[in-house]
Amino acid sequence: MEIIKVSARSRSTAVAGAIAGVIRESKRAEVQAIGAGAVNQAIKAVAIARGYLALDGIDVICIPSFMEVEIEGQERTAVRLVVEPR
Repeated sequence: MEIIKVSARSRSTAVAGAIAGVIRESKRAEVQAIGAGAVNQAIKAVAIARGYLALDGIDVICIPSFMEVEIEGQERTAVRLVVEPR
């Protein structure tokens, strides 16, 4: 599954559209964010995506967790949001 990576500069509406598209196609989306600003944008995107999907009669939930990722040889802690239909 493709991971939707979010940065602090990501537009939440664009990320929300990506999440909604993946949910419609694959029934499950995984969002990854590192840092407070990125997590903020990711959470806003999930909330917006819920609205987009509600218009199609799809109710989704978000399951947060932490994961370790390696970036440029360094271990970083990322927030992982799994979005799937209820």
